[in-house]
Amino acid sequence: MIVYPNAKINLGLHIVNKRPDGYHNLETIFYPLDVKDKIEIEESSEFSFNLEGLKIDGDVENNLVVKAYRLLQKDFDLPNVKISMQKNIPFGAGLGGGSADASFTLKALNEIFNLSLEDDVLASYASKLGADCPFFIYNKPMLATGIGTELSPIELSLEGYKIEWVKPNVHVSTADAYRHVKPKQPAFDLRELPNVPITEWKNCLVNDFEETVFAQYPELATIKQDFYNRGAEYAAMSGSGSTIFGIFKV
Repeated sequence: MIVYPNAKINLGLHIVNKRPDGYHNLETIFYPLDVKDKIEIEESSEFSFNLEGLKIDGDVENNLVVKAYRLLQKDFDLPNVKISMQKNIPFGAGLGGGSADASFTLKALNEIFNLSLEDDVLASYASKLGADCPFFIYNKPMLATGIGTELSPIELSLEGYKIEWVKPNVHVSTADAYRHVKPKQPAFDLRELPNVPITEWKNCLVNDFEETVFAQYPELATIKQDFYNRGAEYAAMSGSGSTIFGIFKV
């Protein structure tokens, strides 16, 4: 079976407060982005994982795709598989590529081995792999709260617009981004975004990470301004960066 995990962008990202467990409560809207990896999975006599395209360092067993397989293998005694992945979504970019790969792997294994797991059950498994992972089980616009795993569908469409994005040669540490961000109560309720014309988004929609991340990497602020100079209706950083995207009317 071949699946094509897609990326996501964050429309607004509010860091509300820090939790006793050290994580942060947030509010954001996840929106699918049409840039995709490719994963092929087939039953095999022995387990193997092959990665092509963008290279990711580290032990294979630490890859989220392999972790997703191991998670279901443990509970359902899955046979060995051969996994081949073409990596196109930049990693460490705020686009959720690794999370998408993991969740699409769960969905593919569910189908290949007829596990008959409903989406909500798959999302529960996905939450064990990462906070962004459950979104990709549903893969449609979602309001995310809590640590990003509490999801509610939101009626939001960017039909008639195109999304352009730039991933500069800048690595933003997610841990550092959270360490420096200042939690605060949001001034705008993201649930109201579908009622706000996109021409007004720049006046109310913010990513709380931008203030401190842009101070450290001013070239990211320049890219965002360049999108506006070119006529973007809205531009922002996705997640904790470093991808900057712009939304343009077609």
